[in-house]
Amino acid sequence: MILELSGLLVDVEHDGKKGLSKALSEKYDMIILEMKYKNINGLDILKKVKSEKKIPVMFLSSCCEEMDICSAFFAGADDYVTKPFNVNILAARAHAHMDLYDALLGISKKKQKVIEHKGIRIEKTARRVFVDGVEKNFTSKEFDLLTFLAEHPNRVYAKEELFREIWDMDSVGDIATVTVHIKKIREKVEKDSSKPQYIETIWGVGYRFKV
Repeated sequence: MILELSGLLVDVEHDGKKGLSKALSEKYDMIILEMKYKNINGLDILKKVKSEKKIPVMFLSSCCEEMDICSAFFAGADDYVTKPFNVNILAARAHAHMDLYDALLGISKKKQKVIEHKGIRIEKTARRVFVDGVEKNFTSKEFDLLTFLAEHPNRVYAKEELFREIWDMDSVGDIATVTVHIKKIREKVEKDSSKPQYIETIWGVGYRFKV
């Protein structure tokens, strides 16, 4: 699924009432709704979620009438995408809405001084990395690359994107250096670098920090 390839963990529920219950009881970064379900209206789910959660809600629906779309926005929807749709654009919009909410709520991961995932602890200010309590030595770029991926867990980045972000250079440069740095990072954080548990290769796409 394209949303998963773009770095999102997806939980699908086709039953409207069950979906509403899960949306309210579990932690999600975003909710994507259909306008109509057999046992509940999508607008009712939207209103209930918005009354209790500060997360973006998007409609992905075959209902493309102007009245339906306007009703969704008036009820508090953050976006409305009609079917058929471009999957890449859908993924991009989902990421944009989540990033915007993080910024508005002041919880941007980039502001965190300490990042912890499983056995890895990254102290951004001190530029120190601990794996299972043991400090590991990282070069400047290795630290920057690991930190960037850890700040955006489960999101897939192409080598070109990582090269631009970490080396601040256009992708026409030697992006093979990204592969080299990933290999060195794995040797320091993974129990078995040939079977990585943290930095995962998504073949044909790029890398992601898996949590």
